[in-house]
Amino acid sequence: MSTTFDRGAPVSGTSGSGRRGSHAVRWWVLVVLGTAQLMVTLDATVVNIALPAAQHDLGFSDGSRQWVITGYALAFGSMLLLGGRLGDPFGRRTTFVTGLVGFAGASVLGGAATSFDILVTARVAQGLFAALLAPAALSLLSVTFTDPRERPKAFGVFSALAGAGGAIGLLLGGMLTEWASWRWVMYVNVVFAAVALIGAVLLLAKPAVTGRPRLDIPGTLVVSAALFAVVYGFAHVESTRWTDPVSLGSMVAGVALLAVFVWLESRVAHPLLPLRLVWDRTRGGSFLTVFVIGMGMFSIFLFLTYYLEASIGYSPIKTGLAFLPMVAGIVAASTTAPSLLLPRVGPKIVISAGFLVAASGMGLLTRLELDSAYLADIMPGLILLGLGLGGVMATAFQGATAGIHHEDSGVASALINTGQQVGGSISTALLTTVASSAGTDYLSSHKPGALTMAQAGVESYTATLAWGAGFFVVGAVLSALLIPNAPLAPSEGEPVIAH
Repeated sequence: MSTTFDRGAPVSGTSGSGRRGSHAVRWWVLVVLGTAQLMVTLDATVVNIALPAAQHDLGFSDGSRQWVITGYALAFGSMLLLGGRLGDPFGRRTTFVTGLVGFAGASVLGGAATSFDILVTARVAQGLFAALLAPAALSLLSVTFTDPRERPKAFGVFSALAGAGGAIGLLLGGMLTEWASWRWVMYVNVVFAAVALIGAVLLLAKPAVTGRPRLDIPGTLVVSAALFAVVYGFAHVESTRWTDPVSLGSMVAGVALLAVFVWLESRVAHPLLPLRLVWDRTRGGSFLTVFVIGMGMFSIFLFLTYYLEASIGYSPIKTGLAFLPMVAGIVAASTTAPSLLLPRVGPKIVISAGFLVAASGMGLLTRLELDSAYLADIMPGLILLGLGLGGVMATAFQGATAGIHHEDSGVASALINTGQQVGGSISTALLTTVASSAGTDYLSSHKPGALTMAQAGVESYTATLAWGAGFFVVGAVLSALLIPNAPLAPSEGEPVIAH
């Protein structure tokens, strides 16, 4: 047995015409990684649709309901950097497989839950294992596809699944809840995990771990506490108010701990997050891009879902189907922009223009009314959103992992997921307040009645969509200022064990 450095892919077998060097096997690896990414992404929305049915079945209160969502977000968001870093010294294949098995086990526990406490415990466990799984999947993609000709296509497909997963989760959640039971929105993860696990065992090689793993324990503790405090603070705002001492204290403590973390990472020999990953303009700008996407995407899925179901009476399944044009736009742009546009105009132009296209789609949706027609008033905005976000996500995912050493690919991938998670937590709290204020303002200036109440709901939803459009415009400006318009460097492949 010997250790070799394979720039092609971490796939098992022999060299030459064998499996490790096979072009076809790399694309099967992409199928495995994409399946896992889709499972994690859709889980963020599939549970939302089933939550009322779970609440009725298990008998927990409205005040407790948010913890089914918040428990997952807290565990996932606070442990992502650690989960990403563990893949670097211990092997991405190991953390990927561990994440799959653990996520599937937690899903079975949640599906079989007989009480609220068990359901929340299962959701927290899902978040913990997702923090292992999500960065491992993206870092495996980064070290597998290092060829500049293949890399854009692979990242395009992967980001398409990441972007479309939320909308697919809405549809799948509606179908399973209406046709089977809310419990199946948990059990269905076992199917995804089983497919990915079989592929991982067959296709992913064991990496060569050449040195003793070293973890930055102080940095890990500080950043985990910081991210937990930030996510908890913004989640707590949703059920209280911005002046609540617990919410404010958590947010302030989180920001302070993040500052301490940066100070620590600049001084330790083996940092959890090497600051060089962030200070690079391409990668730093791409991480910021993903953060803005997280802020805008939550306003689309959450408040547009409210509009479709509460204002114009769509069923859960019909609501999920309504998002399919957006999914089609994401897939189309994600799979074409990296290979067709990126080499010609550069990442700055693709990301900035994509944000502006998404902002225009969101702008169209701010004109929705109680009698809006789907084909004329809703679908055009969704298509533009999909086209814009698809190009942005595919380019930002590739930019965030551009030019990194294989030993840093795990933590770089974790930063992408952290940006999305924290961005989503902040925007959910902020936009919930925006929606409440807009609805209250409308009610206070109009004659009371059923029609006024319905229109107040529409006003609250469209106000959040206007803010979402603003987020995307800000994203376009920031990416234009920060990201250099230079070709994206490929990442380095990882050493694997040759048999």
